[in-house]
Amino acid sequence: MEFIINLQLFSEEKTEKATPKKVKDSREKGQVLQSREINSAFVLLASFSTLYFLASYIGNMMKGFTIFVFENFLNIDYLLTYGAINRLYLLGIYTIFRITFPIGAICLLVGLICSYSQVGYLFTTKTLAPKLSKLNPLEGFKRLFSMKSLVELVKSLIKIIMVGFLVFRYVVSQINVLLSTIAMGIDSIVITITRVTINIALRAGMALLAIAILDYLFQKYDYEKNLKMTKQEVKEEYKQTEGNPQIKSKIKEKQRQIAMRRMMQDVPNADVIITNPTHFAIAIKYDPHKFEAPKVIAKGKDLIAQNIKKLAMEHNIPLVENKPLARTLFDLVDIDEFIPPDLYEAVAEVLAYVYQLNNRI
Repeated sequence: MEFIINLQLFSEEKTEKATPKKVKDSREKGQVLQSREINSAFVLLASFSTLYFLASYIGNMMKGFTIFVFENFLNIDYLLTYGAINRLYLLGIYTIFRITFPIGAICLLVGLICSYSQVGYLFTTKTLAPKLSKLNPLEGFKRLFSMKSLVELVKSLIKIIMVGFLVFRYVVSQINVLLSTIAMGIDSIVITITRVTINIALRAGMALLAIAILDYLFQKYDYEKNLKMTKQEVKEEYKQTEGNPQIKSKIKEKQRQIAMRRMMQDVPNADVIITNPTHFAIAIKYDPHKFEAPKVIAKGKDLIAQNIKKLAMEHNIPLVENKPLARTLFDLVDIDEFIPPDLYEAVAEVLAYVYQLNNRI
C-alpha cells in the first residue's frame, strides 16, 4: 500500500495568496496598501497650481498690505505706540491667514482624497499601541539594513537626481529671462519670478508623480508579499472560520436526522400517499379551510419511501400508485410546499378517488 503525503502542508514557505479574513485582520491592525509618495506628489502639484490660479489674488493682498503700512505707519512716533504695533501685528496675521488659508484648505482636501482613494475609511487605535520590539537594538539594526530601507534609500536618491536635473535644466533655459529682471520694474520682477518658481514646482511635481506611481506598484507588491500565507495557515484559518469539517459533517447529519423524524411524524396526518410504487413515496395533505392548495408534507426515495408506505399502512392511509405524478412531485415540490398549479388537476383526481374510498363525497 502506498501513502501519498503532501509535504507542502508542512512547509513554512509563504506561497498562498492572503485570504479575505487575513486582509481584513491586517487592515484592522493598520497594515494597508498606501504610497505616501502619491500624497506628496499630488499635494505639491495642488499647492503650486493653487498659487498659479491665485497669483493675482495673493499679489493684490500683499500689495494692499504694503501700501496700507506705508500710508498709515510712516510716523515713527505713532509706530512706536502700543496701539499701532498691536494693530500692525493683527493686520499682518489677518493678511497671512487670507493668503495661506485657500492654499492650505486645498492641500488638505487633496491629501484626504488621496488617502481615502488608497485606504478608504479606517479608524484603528492598534497602531498607537506600544511595541517593545521597537526598543530592541537588534530589531532596529535589522530594519535599518532591510530591503525596505534599501528601497527607500534608492527612491530618495532617484528623487534628488531626477528633480535636481529637471530644475537645473529649466533654470538654465530661463537664465536669460532671470538676468533680464535687472532692468524690469517691481511688478514685472514679481510676475517673472513667480512664473519661473511655479514652473519649477510643477515640473518637480510631475517628476514626483511619476516616481509615486512606481512606488505604488512596489508598495502593492510588498504589501501582498507580506500578507502571503503558508498552506498550513490557510488550512488552520479555514478550520477557525468554517469549523472542523468532521464536526460540521456530524452537525449536518444530526440536522438531517431531526428533519427526518419530524417528517415521519407528519406522515399519519396525510390524506394520501402517491407512490412509484417501489422507488418514490409522496405524502399529500389537503385542508380546504387552511390550505390554498394540496401540500407535500413528506417525501422519500427507496428506503425512506418504504418507511413512509409502512407507516401509512399502519395508520390506514391510502396508497395510490401513479408513477409519472410521483416522480414529478418528488423532483419539483419540496417538503412543506404547495402543489404547483399545473399539477392541480392530477392531484385533484387522486384526492377525489381517495375521498370516494373514504365515503367523504
